[in-house]
Order: sequence, then structure tokens, then C-alpha cells
Amino acid sequence: MELDRRLLLVHCTVHALSIAAGLLVVVPMALNGSAFKGRCALFSAGFWRTENRVELTGQPGDVSHLVVQQWGPPAACQFATFVGIFTVLYGAAQGWSTLFSSFLTVLLSVCVLFLSGGASVILSLGLVSWCDTVTDANTRPYSCAESQSVPLYLDVDTSSFYTELNLAEASLWFVTALWLTQSILAFLRLYHSHSQHISGPCLPREKDLLLGYSLSEGSPTPPHPPATPTILV
Repeated sequence: MELDRRLLLVHCTVHALSIAAGLLVVVPMALNGSAFKGRCALFSAGFWRTENRVELTGQPGDVSHLVVQQWGPPAACQFATFVGIFTVLYGAAQGWSTLFSSFLTVLLSVCVLFLSGGASVILSLGLVSWCDTVTDANTRPYSCAESQSVPLYLDVDTSSFYTELNLAEASLWFVTALWLTQSILAFLRLYHSHSQHISGPCLPREKDLLLGYSLSEGSPTPPHPPATPTILV
């Protein structure tokens, strides 16, 4: 019973952390989507071009600007947002009441663990791809984080893209670790509950058998009646 309470307490703590981590995925992704006007920066392809752009700077002269050939697939950003939203809703629902049986909880936790891991890999690779585009494969004199303060001359707001995507990436990996923890805890609770269910009915019977054996060992052996002498005629 004490083990059950400890597992339940740890499980509730993990659910609370899942809600916070899920929000740290959803909010930055939503802000980034709004700044990029619904476009996804992950896996975007582009190149740098130097030309005379008087309309951009207001002064004649050559200026380097980023040209995006193709924006990334929206599903790459939507997948990470979906995992974050589901984590928040599931953590809130499970923290309020247990909606699923122990077996379904294990099955669902393992499935979402793989989804979260896949979303984390996609977000990480997509951010690396976008950073390579922004820094021109690391040939620019600034890093990806510093490129936030560099004018890219795009029709989107790029002033905080790295902060938002990097925060979402770190939070999503933390969500994946929490789903792994939830899977392990759910399995332990299922195993503990199953062990109690199996051993519960057997305990009274074993107790009776042990008591009966102890009584039989402790009771004195009744004395044998004296043998009757036999007279042979």
C-alpha cells in the first residue's frame, strides 16, 4: 500500500511537469508561427544574394539579403505543436482523475513516447537546417543565435526565431523524457497491481495451512494404550 502511494505521488508530479513542459512547447511554436505569418521555418531552403536594394535600406549600395526558395512543410511545425497540446491535455486530465485502466495507460504512454521522440528529432533537424540556411552553412560571421539581430530582409519577423525554436526544442526533449518516465511508472503500477491481485487470494489459504501445520507440530502425541498380555495355552 505504501508503494502504491509513492508511485501515485511520483506519477502526479510527472503529470504536473508535463503540463508545464507542454506549454513551453506550444507557446513558443505559436509565437513563431505568428511571427512567420503561418509559415514553418523548419527545413526551409534558401540562399544569400547581394544586390542593390535601395528600397530596403533607403540608401544606394549593395546589401546582402536572404532569399527563401521554399518554406518548410507546415506539418513539421504542427507535429511538435500537436505533441505539446496533447501532453498538456493528458497531464491535466490524468492529474484530475484516472481516465484509463492501468494497461491502457501503459500502452498510451509508450505510443506517445515514440511520437514525442519523433517530434523532437524532427524539430532538432529542422532547426539545424534553418540555421544552415540563415548562416549560409556557417560561412557568415555570426552564429544562428546572433542572426536574430541581423536584418534578413524577409517579409516575416525574425527577431526572436532562435529563442522560440530553441526553447521549444529543449522543452520537447524534456517532454520526451517525461513520457519515458510515465511509461516506466505506469508499468510499475500495473505490475504492482497485478502482483497484489494474484497473491491476494492465496494469502488466507497459505495462512490457514501454516496455522494448521503449526498446530499439528505443537500438539502432543497421544500415548499408546498398553499392550494386553497374551496367554498361550
